[in-house]
Amino acid sequence: MAKKLDLPTWRTPAGEPVSCLDKIKVLNENLEEIRALAQEALGDAVLMGADEQQFRKVLHLLAELIENPYKKPPT
Repeated sequence: MAKKLDLPTWRTPAGEPVSCLDKIKVLNENLEEIRALAQEALGDAVLMGADEQQFRKVLHLLAELIENPYKKPPT
């Protein structure tokens, strides 16, 4: 059985909690969708004979490679 994801308290870049309930709902739903997709992909990998630990390492790398599309370029 899959473990339940402990949803974080979402914070602004200044460290303040995000207060808009609609924004929090979207952030939580997105996180749950990512978790479900990653779980399905892990299951597929193991079923096809791939090493579970290698797959987990690749997921960690993938998370590190995600880029902020709104980051301002250095001036």
